[in-house]
Amino acid sequence: MDRRGFFMNSVLAGAGATTAFTRNEGVLHAAATMQVPLETSALSDIPVFCAHEHWGSIDAVGMTAEGFRADAEAGAEPGREASLWDILLDPYFGGWLFQAGWDARGRARAKGFDSMIDWWRAQPVEALTDIQTPLRQQSCTGAFQCIRHGVTALHGADISDMEADAWRQADASVGKAYKDIFGWYKTAMRRMNVSELIRPVHPEYFLNAGPRAEEERAFTHPILRIDPLLELWPENCPRRDRLAEAIGVEPRDAASWRAFISALFDRAAEKGNVGVKQLQAYTRPLDFAYREDGEVTFRGPLRHEEARIFQDWIMHECCKQAHERRWPHQAHTGTHNLPQSSPLPLAALASRYPNMNLVLLHCWPFLEEAGFLAKHTRNIYLDACWQTVLNPAFFEQALSLWLGYLPVSKVMCSQDATSVEMAAGSIMIARRLLEQALTIRGNDWQLPEPALRAGAADILHNNAVNVYGIGAFYSS
Repeated sequence: MDRRGFFMNSVLAGAGATTAFTRNEGVLHAAATMQVPLETSALSDIPVFCAHEHWGSIDAVGMTAEGFRADAEAGAEPGREASLWDILLDPYFGGWLFQAGWDARGRARAKGFDSMIDWWRAQPVEALTDIQTPLRQQSCTGAFQCIRHGVTALHGADISDMEADAWRQADASVGKAYKDIFGWYKTAMRRMNVSELIRPVHPEYFLNAGPRAEEERAFTHPILRIDPLLELWPENCPRRDRLAEAIGVEPRDAASWRAFISALFDRAAEKGNVGVKQLQAYTRPLDFAYREDGEVTFRGPLRHEEARIFQDWIMHECCKQAHERRWPHQAHTGTHNLPQSSPLPLAALASRYPNMNLVLLHCWPFLEEAGFLAKHTRNIYLDACWQTVLNPAFFEQALSLWLGYLPVSKVMCSQDATSVEMAAGSIMIARRLLEQALTIRGNDWQLPEPALRAGAADILHNNAVNVYGIGAFYSS
């Protein structure tokens, strides 16, 4: 059978089979294997670089005034025993369950309990019965499947069949694992072949440290969220005042704001920071106009346009710092605030600050616009993170568009997960879909198998090594 026949057979095997690759004298070979577990992929031996993760964004770790404690305190550990329900009712999937009409806290309180975890621990069958219908309704969603497959792979129990014994097993395993949260992360990373981990964190992360902060920093690379800085203009702003006291600079005008930002970036650099990240796409368009100092009101009861000018000025000052330090800049695009979250206006930032690699996160539904920017702008890259969690079909769509349009050097694939379990499931789904997409293109264009494998390594790992300057390149 020639290669075209082989690849076509692999594709036609569909959901009932997967394409398993083996090596023989350094050459990649494939064969259809029926019902191979999802974590078994042709690409499983290629490491994954997780460049945008929110692990620890669960109730067991807790909250602070800034948001999730894991993002504001280095070395944050769970404040109580973690549960499977922490993983399931995370900010993403738990929020989508609520938006679909199922209120976890309300349901538990109606039964006399403070939370679903308390209800579960007192009456497991009743609690499981209550969530059964909402989970069935969400069973085809990317978020549920990422959690499900991650829990199965890491804790050995499939929660999709709603059997109480499987849930008890997973719950006990999660509780045990999270007693040593950073040891668990490292164990799970080894199991899933994750090479590096980058986490977006608040400015406070570089100022607040728990007793295990150095242990976390030993394997986690923080990336500084600059979006909070764009909201520090009110006259009465406790967060700004706390940061100013910790940094030692009071930002009141252009000169002091520059000194404040520079000092904050220095502090972050001392703690291993690798770049900046912003999510202004949630609340405003991404057209950050360049502003002269005299245009800006730096404090007070700003009107909408005055606040917009302040935000523009802060963004450019942060980009200047990133440009000078050669730090990449992750920008949330799409998924919210449509249509004002289009990435197209970001081309101006990329052009003005050429030493700052701009990484467009998520990109859906602006896949074509993001692809256009990456195609024609040297320092713009795409990270499909969160697409598999939102809907694996979004990732398939992105691959279909981007692989035929962009060099593979411009595409990355993080997971954007709130827990290592969700990340594990997302990794398995992403590997499978990338394998299928490359198989189709190898068949259509008669591409040699080593070239396909090298492209997969670039997307899963090597491109992030290049952009962030972390880790070693993988070569099969």
